[in-house]
Amino acid sequence: MSSSVFHVVIGAGATGSATALLLAESGERVRIVTRRGTGPEHPLIERIAADATDAARLVELTRGAGTLFNCAMPAYDRWPTDWPPLAAALLTAAERTGTSYVMLGNVYGYGPVDGPMTEDLPMAPTTVKGRVRAAMWTQALAAHDAGRARVTEVRASDFVGADAASLYNFLVVPHVLAGTPAALPGDPDAPRSWSHIGDVARTLVAAARSTETWGRAWHVPSSTGSARAVTARLAELTGSPVPRLTRMTAEEVRTIGRENSIMAEVEEMLYLSEGGSTLDATFTTKTLDVVATPLDTALAEFAVARG
Repeated sequence: MSSSVFHVVIGAGATGSATALLLAESGERVRIVTRRGTGPEHPLIERIAADATDAARLVELTRGAGTLFNCAMPAYDRWPTDWPPLAAALLTAAERTGTSYVMLGNVYGYGPVDGPMTEDLPMAPTTVKGRVRAAMWTQALAAHDAGRARVTEVRASDFVGADAASLYNFLVVPHVLAGTPAALPGDPDAPRSWSHIGDVARTLVAAARSTETWGRAWHVPSSTGSARAVTARLAELTGSPVPRLTRMTAEEVRTIGRENSIMAEVEEMLYLSEGGSTLDATFTTKTLDVVATPLDTALAEFAVARG
C-alpha cells in the first residue's frame, strides 16, 4: 500500500465489508484486518491477517491511516472475555497514531428506555453485554475528552439485510422462505428499528468525514416496524406464504440456551424486543445527510439472494 492516506477497518463481517467497499468504491484505499486475512476483493482493499488484540501490531498497521473503524464482532457468548482486550488495543492504536477512531456500537448501553432512543441518553446498562458496550464507549470518550484520541461511535439497532448476522435472519427468514412457522424472542408486535447494513456503513463513513462528529454518538437512520409486519412484507416480496410468527417466551429461550451458548445470551436482552426498541436518528440525518434505505429495498435483498 502506498504512503497516501488510507483507512483501516477491523472486521470483515457484513458491516466491516460494506464499509471497506464503500470507501474503496469512492476511490479511497483501505486496509482490512481480520485474524484470517479475509474480506472483500477490490483493487483498493488490502487484506491483512493479524490479531487485533495485539496493540503493537495494530499500531504498526494503523500508523499513517486517516481513520480506524472498529467493525469487529466477537462471538456473542464471549463479549465479557473478548471485547475488553480488543477495545483496549484499538483505543491504544488510535491514541498512539493520532488516527481518528470510529466505533460501531449498539443500543445496549442505554438500558431499558421508554420511547425512541436519542444519542444524548446516558449510559445506564442493566445487562452484562450492556455494561461491556457502555464501558467501551466511556473509556473511548474519556480518551477523547483528555485529548489523547479523536473518537466517535455509530449506534445501530436490529440489523436487516441479506448479509446481516442478526437473530431475525437466523430464526425467521429461513422459515419465511420455506413457508414454515417461525418463532422469535420477544413480542412480535412491538415496534423495532431496523438498521440496514448499507446505512450502517454509510453512517460510519459519513461520521469519519464530518468535522462535527467527534466526542459524541450517532444513530443509524433506520426503518421502524414490528417483526410481524416486517415478516408479512418479506413474505410478499419473496413470493412466500405469510408464515405463522409466534412469540418465543423467556422460558423457551432459556431452554434452548441450555444447549446453545448463543441463545443463552439472548435472555438478558429480551427487554429490547418485549417493550419495543426504536431509534431517533433525526440528528444524523440532519447533520450527516444519511437517510434510511426503504425497508422494502432492504427486504428485497432476500428475493435476490434466493435467486
